[in-house]
Amino acid sequence: MRIISGQYKGRRITAPKKLPVRPTTDMAKEALFNILNNLYYFDEVSVLDLFSGTGSISYEFASRGTTDITAVDEHFGCIKFISETAQSFEMPIQAIKSDVFSYLEKARTTSTLIFADPPYAFTLEQFSKIPELIFKNELLDPDGLLIVEHSKLTDLSSLPKYSYSKHYGGSVFSFFEYDDE
Repeated sequence: MRIISGQYKGRRITAPKKLPVRPTTDMAKEALFNILNNLYYFDEVSVLDLFSGTGSISYEFASRGTTDITAVDEHFGCIKFISETAQSFEMPIQAIKSDVFSYLEKARTTSTLIFADPPYAFTLEQFSKIPELIFKNELLDPDGLLIVEHSKLTDLSSLPKYSYSKHYGGSVFSFFEYDDE
């Protein structure tokens, strides 16, 4: 995997092969950050990276100037890799080993951007718990976005707070936000 833009642009990061991950493709990651670049100043946002895996999304935010990044994954190897990589690059990423759903039940801090990349094999019910917990527990800033990455075979448009989706190859980013009321 490589960092697309920012301070560490072009740097390659090689994750151990034994990690149970499916990193976001460079093409999809670049497209996502082009969208976000038009909506936010990266040095002014806080980021929560759920099901963070190798930390690819967190590294991209850090490279672009974000200083408040939390990465959550339940796999010890993933959290260890993220912590070591963040330390070696001097990136401000707090890596937390936790089941994401347990974390969302207990968390009390808000974020501007929440990115979730759960297993593509999740059921619609499992996917729906992510926005449900985030909005119920008010973990997203009022002007923030929740972005859920999933397979093109999954449709999240029926979920509350759904706004729109963008398709990139076999991957889809579904965006959720507070209603304009």
